[in-house]
Amino acid sequence: MGGKILIVDDVATNRIVLKVKLASAFYETVQASGGAEALRLARKMRPDLVLLDVELPDMSGIEVCEQLKADARTRDIPVVMITAFRDMARKMEALRAGAEEVFWKPLDEMVLLARLRSLLRARETAEQLGLRGSTYRELGFAEAAPSFGDQALVGLVAGRMEAALAWKRELQPYLSDRILVLDRETAMGDFPNGKVPDVFVVEANLTRPGEGLRLMSELRSRTGTRYSAVCVMLPAEACETAAVALDLGASDLIEAQADPAEMALRIRTQIARKRQSDRLRNSVADGLRLAMTDPLTGLHNRRYALPHLARIANRAQAAGRQFAVMVLDLDRFKSINDTWGHAAGDAVLIEVAARLKSNLRAVDLIARIGGEEFLIALPDTTLEAAQATAERLRRVVGERPVPLPKGTGSIPVTLSIGLALGAGQDSGSVEDLIGLADRALLGSKANGRNQIQIGRSAA
Repeated sequence: MGGKILIVDDVATNRIVLKVKLASAFYETVQASGGAEALRLARKMRPDLVLLDVELPDMSGIEVCEQLKADARTRDIPVVMITAFRDMARKMEALRAGAEEVFWKPLDEMVLLARLRSLLRARETAEQLGLRGSTYRELGFAEAAPSFGDQALVGLVAGRMEAALAWKRELQPYLSDRILVLDRETAMGDFPNGKVPDVFVVEANLTRPGEGLRLMSELRSRTGTRYSAVCVMLPAEACETAAVALDLGASDLIEAQADPAEMALRIRTQIARKRQSDRLRNSVADGLRLAMTDPLTGLHNRRYALPHLARIANRAQAAGRQFAVMVLDLDRFKSINDTWGHAAGDAVLIEVAARLKSNLRAVDLIARIGGEEFLIALPDTTLEAAQATAERLRRVVGERPVPLPKGTGSIPVTLSIGLALGAGQDSGSVEDLIGLADRALLGSKANGRNQIQIGRSAA
C-alpha cells in the first residue's frame, strides 16, 4: 500500500527500529524527536499516519495528539500512540484525545502493520469520497448534510447469549444508543424497516475458532451491512487473530478484558466515523444526482471533469505520486450517424460508456466531454498500469459489436486513445496534460485508428 508515516519518539534507537520495520513494509518515514517538531512536520508534510510516543521531552504525546486533531490541516491524519507504561488511565486519555489506537511496548510487528494497513485503507476511502464531495460543493450542487441526530444502533454478537447480555449490561451506563443482542443468524438476516446496526461488536471465535471473522466477512459482503462498522472482540493473547481481523476489514479491535468505558469509547468513535462516512456518501450521491451530468450516458460532463481532474493533479503533486489522463474517441462515429441514424449513434454512445465505466476503478474519473469523445483520469498509477488499462478499454469496446435498438442489427465500433502521464511534482497544468493526451489521440487516428499512443512532452 505504501504511504508516508511520521515517527515521533525522543529515543533515537526506537525511531530507527520503527523506521526499519516500516521500510521493510515499503512505507516512507519521517522522524521527529519532540512534540513541537512533530506538529511542525505534520502541518508541513501532511503524512498519511503519525506513530506517536506518549512520553516526549517537551510536551505530552497526548497534547500533541489533541493539537493535531484540533487543526483542520491535520485532524484527518490517523494517530497511533505508543507507550512503555501499561497505564489504562493514560490509554483512555489518549483515545479520548483522538488517537485511533494505543499500543504497549514491546510492539507486536504483525499487529502493528495490520493496524496501519487498516487505518490507511480507511483514510484513502474517506479522502476519495471527500475529494468528490468538495468538487460538487465547488460547483454549487451539494445539499446540506443531514444531522443524523437519532440514536445509533449497536448489535452485539457473541458465541453465548449470556456473554452478549453481559456486554449489554456493562455498556448501558456509557451509551445512550440502542443496543441489540443478536445471534449469528439474526445478524445475517433482514432487520425491521431496513435499519441495520451502525456498529456490530462480534466475538472473534463465537462457537468455533474464527467463526466471528467469517461472520464479519459476510457482513462486509452484503449490501445492507457493508457500511456498518465492525468491532471484533478478541480473546487474550490473540495477535495472529488480531492481524487477520484487521486485514479482513475490522473497523476496530476490543480486547476481551477491556474496561467497559474503553469498549464504549471505541464504539462511540466508530459511530461518529460511520456517520461521517454516511454524510460523505450521501453528499456524493446527491452530487451525482444534482451535478450536471451527460444526460445520454449518465457520465460526468466536462464541467465536472475539469475541476475534479485538477484536484487529482493537486493531490498527486502533494504526495509525489503519478496519475494518468486519457482522451478517447470513437472511430468514424459520423458515419454511424449518417448510415444508421442518430438513434443508433445514441445507442452506441450509451453502450460504449457502460463498457468503459465497468472496466475502471471506483476512484477513476470518466466523463463525456464531446460528441463521441471521453476523458478518463487514473489516480495513483504508473505508465505501465495506465497502458494496460487503456489496452483493456480499447479491447472491451472493439471485441463485440454494439446491438442496435429493437434488434435491428449491430454495429462494430473501435476506439482510439491518447494517453499522458502526470508525474507528481512535475505534472504541468491540467490543460497542458489534456492537450498532450489530445495530441497523442490525433496520432492514434493518423496511424490507422483503433490503437493507443502515448503523449511525450517536449521536456
